[in-house]
Amino acid sequence: MFGEVRAVDDLSVAIPEGAIGLVGPNGAGKTTFLRLLLGLVRPTTGSAKVLGHDIAEGVPVRERIGYMPEHDCLIPDMTGVGLVTYMGRVSGLDANTAISRAHDVLQFVGVEEERYRKIAEYSTGMKQKIKLAQAMVHDPQLYIFDEPTTGLDPRGRTEMLDLVRVIARSPGRNVVLSSHLLPDVETICKYIVILDGGHQIAAGELSELLTGSADRLRIDVRGDREAFARQLQEAGIEADATPSGVHVARKPGVEAAIFQTAKALGVEVRYMGREIRSLEEFFLELVQRNEARGA
Repeated sequence: MFGEVRAVDDLSVAIPEGAIGLVGPNGAGKTTFLRLLLGLVRPTTGSAKVLGHDIAEGVPVRERIGYMPEHDCLIPDMTGVGLVTYMGRVSGLDANTAISRAHDVLQFVGVEEERYRKIAEYSTGMKQKIKLAQAMVHDPQLYIFDEPTTGLDPRGRTEMLDLVRVIARSPGRNVVLSSHLLPDVETICKYIVILDGGHQIAAGELSELLTGSADRLRIDVRGDREAFARQLQEAGIEADATPSGVHVARKPGVEAAIFQTAKALGVEVRYMGREIRSLEEFFLELVQRNEARGA
């Protein structure tokens, strides 16, 4: 609760190991949820555990987490190596280990040549890499990335996603990636949690969520999609028009009815097969359905 605002409401979710995507529209509660996991804010009710630790324990939880926040958290008058070393010390490393690890992670993220420059002189892309480096310096078990590609140009975005992918595929490392750029999530994550209005509206293996039931067909048409779906409904066929196409229940003779309806309406059937959606298509369907229920 923030005053009268419930940022996260009645959210119950179990996040497995691996690379997990956290997505939702602006204001869905993603950042608040991450801050709850970090113990930076306390829940009004309920509880949570991260890596076996109750979030109320605070420091023992954060020592095992690398957090890359969305907004700028850097100290402009410090050098890159100075800040990353400092964050290593804050995370419990001794002085020698902290500075050694700082040099290692700066090389990994590609800032080794600029490590002694002040952060105030860094480009947006370099600042994002420093944010990643400080999240890595203490070799955490869990990484939380909140919009890691914010402000990056296409090349910088690709470089950042490549770094996140390497971490996600490292043995014994887990990643929670929060991003409004759904293709980023789709390329990195195997599991996904979707929030809207502080509630979970979907969760599961990405491949399973994006592949529909075998007893449903997806039809892409060029023409009046809504009229096409209505005509099928009038013929006794279960059909729904969505942004990703017309979805039809399989039954004997349905294919013939589909082509007869298309011919009668003068629309072109461009694809007919099992429902396979992109994450963006699936996300839009869920959010629109959720909004319709709340209307």
